[in-house]
Amino acid sequence: MKSLDIDFLNRQAIPIEMGGLLQRLGEFKGRQNLFQHQTPQVLKTLRQTAIIESTESSNRIEGITVPFKRFKELMAHPIKPKDRSEAEILGYRQVLAKIHTKPETFTIDEKMILDLHRQIYARTDIPGGQWKRRDNTIEERLADGRWITRFVPVSAGETLGYMKKLCIQFNRLWDKRQTSPLILIPAFVFDFLCIHPFSDGNGRISRLLTVLLLHQSDYTVGRYISIERLIEESKETYYEALQLSSKGWQESRHSLKPWWEYFFGILIGAYQEFERRVGSITKARGTKTSMVEEAIENLPITFGISDIERLCPSVSRDMIRVVLNRLRKEGQLFCRGTGRSALWEKRGNKIVKRGNKRGNN
Repeated sequence: MKSLDIDFLNRQAIPIEMGGLLQRLGEFKGRQNLFQHQTPQVLKTLRQTAIIESTESSNRIEGITVPFKRFKELMAHPIKPKDRSEAEILGYRQVLAKIHTKPETFTIDEKMILDLHRQIYARTDIPGGQWKRRDNTIEERLADGRWITRFVPVSAGETLGYMKKLCIQFNRLWDKRQTSPLILIPAFVFDFLCIHPFSDGNGRISRLLTVLLLHQSDYTVGRYISIERLIEESKETYYEALQLSSKGWQESRHSLKPWWEYFFGILIGAYQEFERRVGSITKARGTKTSMVEEAIENLPITFGISDIERLCPSVSRDMIRVVLNRLRKEGQLFCRGTGRSALWEKRGNKIVKRGNKRGNN
């Protein structure tokens, strides 16, 4: 059926430049694992930010918004929603948190997709977890106010059959492991959007499925950088790619190339931002470590924390203590006393700095 038919995929010509994008993503994936082992505290901060940004952006794309102050309250505490918008926002956040925490527990089938939909609408009076009961169309409003039909999805009566077949074909190709998941995932999400199985919520479910499948193939950047935000920031390109690739979809004469290129671009952008943010935080911490080490080296043999604070006003007392305790464990410093009045004593004239011992982390 459509994009996940093996004969159709075999007919899709993958340009050389697209192969280069896949190679880059493989390299990003390798470095991602390195970052995950080296900077756990940094990643914790990024995870907290990403889930908030993802919840806000994915709902805002569909016109679901609440005042910023109220949104922060909803993200910080599991409070009772005041209206449908708040209820849907909380529902999305709950589902996304489950995906980030235990993606391996999700089975890709039509029942799981219905359950995602049900959970989004669980706090509303809307009956979630049901396929559309009326035919729908994808329309666009022009600048002059007129509406035009861009795409006619699968009919309501055919939706269940299409969704079952979509999941079966995806799992068959996924289990064979002969096709890159980076080819299969966008094809699956694209066909889901073309089927348009729900009366409402298709876009949000498609983004949840994107993050879930990327997690299951170990491309976990969506846990740290909001893919939903990147899609919102490139909304025009997103809809353009969908429109271009959907031409001829009903007859299986469409081309996935525009959609693949958009998908790879989003994923590469996420990894670039991930490395930039982790690198800048790590570098900042490394710089502060070096500042403290340099200050200690320039102080008299015996000194106190207040002496370091005077020389390093931009470094917190907690950070200074981390460096002091490390140097004490390494035998480079000795501590006499406790608390603010404690005195530190150098064991040698020079401090062996962290950068010189372990590389510039």
